[in-house]
Amino acid sequence: MLRQQDRGVGLNIFGPDLREFWQRLRAPPDVVMLELGAGGELLVAKLRAGLSLGLLLLPLVNLVTGSYTPSEGIAGMFGVILAVLASQLLLQLARQPRKFRWLPWITTSYDITLTTLVLALLALGSLAASLNSMVVWAFYLIAICMTALRNDGRLTLYTGLLAILQYGLLAACVFAFADSPEQLISMDYGTAETTTVIQRLLLIVFMTILTATVVFRMQRLVELSGTDGLTGLPNRTLLAHHFDDLTDGARLDGNSLSLCLIDLDYFQRINDEIGHRAGDGALRHAVNVLREGLEQGEWLVRLGGEEFALLMRLPTGRAWERLDAMRRSLATKPFLPDQDREPQRMTFSAGVANWPQDGTDLSQLLRRADLRLRRAKLEGRNRVIAHDH
Repeated sequence: MLRQQDRGVGLNIFGPDLREFWQRLRAPPDVVMLELGAGGELLVAKLRAGLSLGLLLLPLVNLVTGSYTPSEGIAGMFGVILAVLASQLLLQLARQPRKFRWLPWITTSYDITLTTLVLALLALGSLAASLNSMVVWAFYLIAICMTALRNDGRLTLYTGLLAILQYGLLAACVFAFADSPEQLISMDYGTAETTTVIQRLLLIVFMTILTATVVFRMQRLVELSGTDGLTGLPNRTLLAHHFDDLTDGARLDGNSLSLCLIDLDYFQRINDEIGHRAGDGALRHAVNVLREGLEQGEWLVRLGGEEFALLMRLPTGRAWERLDAMRRSLATKPFLPDQDREPQRMTFSAGVANWPQDGTDLSQLLRRADLRLRRAKLEGRNRVIAHDH
C-alpha cells in the first residue's frame, strides 16, 4: 500500500534522492504496479516465445553453411529447442495474470540460466567462444532490460546480480580448466581475457542500474497518476485498484471495513467569498485536520471537488464515533485565509457504509454511503449518518 505520508505535490521524478531510489527499488510493488507487471510478464512471454522460434533457424543455417563447428551447432540447436519448449510453457502460465506470484522470478532466472547454459555448451567446442560469443552473451542484457516490463525493482536487481554471478562463475571455470593460453585463443572469437570479462561484468552492472532507474521512474509516474495534485491524497483511480486488497486484508484479519463519504458543507460559498486560490488553501486545511485523526492503515481519498472517502477497518459504530470526532475537530479549527479576511468556519456532512453488510464492492458501498450523506445534508448538514431509518 502506498503510504499517504509519502505523497505530496512536490514529487520530483527527475532528481530522486539516492536513498529513496534504493528504498523504493527494494520495496514490494503496490497493486497497481503488480497489475501492470502482470501485463508486462505476458508481453515478455510472447516476446520470448517469438524470439525462440526465430532462433530455431540459426543453428540449422550455421550447420548447413559450416559457419560453426558441429559441436557449436549441436550446442546451439540444443539451447534453442530447450528455449522453444520452455517459452511455450511459460507463455501458458503468463496467460493467467497474477495467479502465480512467483512466475516473474522463475522466468527471469530461466532467461539468465539458459544464457549461461548455452555459453557453457559452447565451451565444448571452444573455451574462448563461451566467454566471447557476443550473440549469446547479449541475452544477459536483454533479460535485464525485460524486467522493466514487470515493474518490480527487486526483480531487476535480482536479475542483474544473477547474471553477474553466473557469468563470473563461468569465466572462473573457463580460466581454471584451460591447460594452456592457446586454449583461450580462437580464430572466430579472439582471445578470452580477464580484462574483457571484467568489462562485460561492468556492462551488466550498468545495464542493471539503467533498467532499475526506468523501473523507478515508472513507479513514480504511476504514483503521480494516482495522486490528487492539490492535496497529495490518493485519488479515486488508486482507490479502485486497491479496494480488493483492502477487503482481502480485512477478511483475513476478521475485521469490518467502513467506507465514509465526506462532503464539505457550503464549500462553494467559501470559494465565492475568498476566491478560488484561497479556497484551495481551505481545502488543504480541511485535509490536514482530517489527517490528524487518521490511524495506521486508514485511507483518506479525494474523489473530486470537496468530496472525500475515508476507509477504516472498523465496524459501523466505532467508525461513526471516529468520524464524528473529526467533524467536531474541523468545526473548532477555522481556516485563516490571511490577516485581512475573517476566519472561515468549516464543517462537513458524511455518510457511512459498512463492508460486507452494506455491499461487497466499491460501487455498492459508495452508493449506500452517498444515500446517507444526502440524508445528512437534508437534515441540516454538519452531521454523520451511519444507519438507515
